[in-house]
Amino acid sequence: MASILQVLTMLGSIGMFLYGMSLMSGGLQKMAGEKLRQFMASMTSNAFKRVLTGIVVTALVQSSTATTLMLVSFVNAGLLSLANAIGVIMGANIGTTVTAWIFALSFGEGSFSLGAIAVPLMFVAFVFLSKSSKKSKNIGEFIMGFALLFLGLTTLKETSTAILAGDSFRDFLRPLTHFGPYYADAPMGSVLLFMVIGAVMTLMMQSSAATMALTMTLVSLDVIPFYMAAAMVLGENIGTTITSNIAASVANVSAKRTARAHMLFNIFGVTWVFCLFPWFLRLIARLVTCLGFPDPVLTDFKSTDPATREALVASLPYVVAMLHSLFNIINTLILIWFVPQIEKLVTWMVPSRQDGEQEDFSFKFISGGPIGTAELSIDSARQEVVHFAEICYKGYGVIRRAINEPDPEKFEDINNELVEYERLADRMEYQIAAYLNEVQKGEISLATSLRMKSIYKIIGELESLGDSGETIGRMLKRTHVHGKFFDEPMLRKLNRMLDLVDKAYAAMLQNLRAAHLHLNDVRNAQDAEYNINVYRNSLREESILSIDKDAYQYTTCVFFMDIVNELERIGDFIINVSEAMLDEKED
Repeated sequence: MASILQVLTMLGSIGMFLYGMSLMSGGLQKMAGEKLRQFMASMTSNAFKRVLTGIVVTALVQSSTATTLMLVSFVNAGLLSLANAIGVIMGANIGTTVTAWIFALSFGEGSFSLGAIAVPLMFVAFVFLSKSSKKSKNIGEFIMGFALLFLGLTTLKETSTAILAGDSFRDFLRPLTHFGPYYADAPMGSVLLFMVIGAVMTLMMQSSAATMALTMTLVSLDVIPFYMAAAMVLGENIGTTITSNIAASVANVSAKRTARAHMLFNIFGVTWVFCLFPWFLRLIARLVTCLGFPDPVLTDFKSTDPATREALVASLPYVVAMLHSLFNIINTLILIWFVPQIEKLVTWMVPSRQDGEQEDFSFKFISGGPIGTAELSIDSARQEVVHFAEICYKGYGVIRRAINEPDPEKFEDINNELVEYERLADRMEYQIAAYLNEVQKGEISLATSLRMKSIYKIIGELESLGDSGETIGRMLKRTHVHGKFFDEPMLRKLNRMLDLVDKAYAAMLQNLRAAHLHLNDVRNAQDAEYNINVYRNSLREESILSIDKDAYQYTTCVFFMDIVNELERIGDFIINVSEAMLDEKED
């Protein structure tokens, strides 16, 4: 019964650890998500800055996956090239090793124990969480996550000592640590086996950090030798790429290419380290001995010298962290010179769609569902809104063709296109709204709440643009049924109106693409809408005068003005989109 309780306690400590890391990462992203995104967007002018950006952001959010998701959103939005994103990924791999060093600190004995301060930190977190301010709650969430992470890590260390250090578990693992042919004193079969174990554990727990904590625990208890811990670290680097590629399998081309780049980076590193495995460990041992610690490769863990044994036990978590860091640093120094080649390779692995227009009739950014935290998911929603607006603009091109098409049979085909665009607009509005509803189920900051409110308004206006296209199609059809047609002067005036609306569309798209960077005013959209209204009023007066002078039949003028008024309504919907974005900024 006691052993079952110990196992359950160990599993619970792993769950506490994973939940704490998720809570800490989410709290930090809600506190500084926008600043982190701006930092990533601006710090990519050269290779050094790109790597540094990946290191800093990943060290802050404690998640290379979160960094990768932000990168995907930038690549999709055209704010970051794939080549630049690859450089940041390399830095993210180095940044994630910061977590390993923090874990190594928690394994230390003495007065400075991160596990010992976890419970006092919970009180500090409670104080912040009790406040009404959203900012204070986010800080409290971050501190609480930090405390739970290290409390879980400390509990894991304590419970695993009784379970994993037992003779039965050692007897089970002993044959596995001396398996296969030897290559320069290293059993390569065991190395491969523990690489697989590390990859599978990372895949199961969806966290390389949790596997790293278990690896440090196992090696510090002498359950596995150091070279098997090194093999598990290599496997963890493979496992984390499997996780990101699974997540990207239902996403768009940019997401898949970014995930493939991450995979290639780690596979290359694991391959060369595996080929040079004994010599790589000796390099680590040389660095460790230079720092005054025992050689982890040659020193007998069961040395009769208590001082040597104690020093080795204390050093092994740091040695594992050093191995993880050195692996990623050397790998980055090698591959940073081959970013263009990596970009070409992942582009070949994930080619662009070849079916042209069909891409426009599917979601590009939110097909995989909400990702990471709400702070990241909202970026995907914003980009999907831009995609939605671009589709509406294509539908507007169909309106122009319908107005200028004199052949009734060809017009029918064009009118059917307008109907399809209207159905597509309805579907996109519904799907984006459903996505936002899912995002709202998580914890969101006040800034994110305002952005979501703005997006709800925008997709409603964009859906109305689709309705207007179908309405104009019905008006033109009714015109043809009554045997009325617009002469050359009328068509010139309609095309002039179409040109003005086209400029309004251009202003709207420009504002949408810049909304998350620097949208300070929407004068471009306001000027375009003003010009539409002035010209609509001018045409209305001309139409009344034409009827008085019997220049046109009354019915033709009515049909003409109906279309003009509907085009002016399109202008209203367009300006509403830009103003919704400006309202968000002002809030």
